[in-house]
Amino acid sequence: MSHEVTWHTSITPPLYRPCCIGRVDTLLELLPNCEKEIEVKIRKITSLTAALAFILMVLTSIILYIVPQGRIAYWADWRLWGLTKTEWGNIHINLGLLFLIALFLHIYYNWKPLVSYLKDKAKQMKVSTPEFNVALAITVASIVGTYLLVPPFSWVMALNDHFKDAGTKKYGEPPYGHAELSSLSTFANKMGLDVKESLALIKKAGLQVESDQQTLADIGRLNHVPPQKIYLAMKPAVGSPSINTGRRQKLPDGPPPGTGNLTLADLCNQYDFNTKIVLEGLSSLNIEAREDMAIKKIAEMNCVSPLDVYEKIKSAASAAASSQAGNIGPIPVNKAAAPAAKK
Repeated sequence: MSHEVTWHTSITPPLYRPCCIGRVDTLLELLPNCEKEIEVKIRKITSLTAALAFILMVLTSIILYIVPQGRIAYWADWRLWGLTKTEWGNIHINLGLLFLIALFLHIYYNWKPLVSYLKDKAKQMKVSTPEFNVALAITVASIVGTYLLVPPFSWVMALNDHFKDAGTKKYGEPPYGHAELSSLSTFANKMGLDVKESLALIKKAGLQVESDQQTLADIGRLNHVPPQKIYLAMKPAVGSPSINTGRRQKLPDGPPPGTGNLTLADLCNQYDFNTKIVLEGLSSLNIEAREDMAIKKIAEMNCVSPLDVYEKIKSAASAAASSQAGNIGPIPVNKAAAPAAKK
């Protein structure tokens, strides 16, 4: 019996104990490797996410760089690849947030290499390294150059203005800011239109409208057209003050949206002013201008705000009207209606 017990005791250790210990040791050895593999995968995911977010941010930045001004984009229902200006802006913001999160994780997992960039040859930590100073100088130069609007930074802003102005010429200005959010009734009253006649004209143009309390944006969405087209359908209801009343139009108290992008000649033609008389009036008020210059460009050249230029134009036009009633351009007369007027 003792021989059998001794035999089982001597056999048990080599059959079971070394095997169990070996498996535990193998698992303990695998754990660090698993952690390293997970960290490597996270590094890859982080870097790829940052790269993709950056590439798409470049795309959305270019689109927002060339998109028309907000009031024009909303009025004309501007879209690119089916997305509106607001939707492109939302995508850009969230891509930026994703890029920042990925960038912070990238810095966290690559902190040691990043710190090594700030060490000198003696492996001592030094923030003011030549490479860091160059990077700082480039960043500061970009900020200061943009603030002072010196080339080449001013060229970037000028090109942006060019795209905005091109959008204004192509799509046109709304009558006032966010006109598309006004109800048909409010819009018609503000524009001096007859509400019932406007409704009839919209329906005559083949557009659906439920009531005069719908906004122009809602009517546009219902008919899959921009709010601008709703207004164009209503325009025949507009009565020209210069034709119907024999009076010249007056400049509004405040400049309508987009006035800064109009040339002086366009503004004068719109309100039946004689451009030469207005130019002479501006000159007497120490404002240098040319008829082919935009109002905002005149403001820049004279170091004043566009609002100041607008007020000067109002003053020049009023002075010319009071002193030389017959010199502020001829009042346009509809030739077809002229015989009836004589009668």
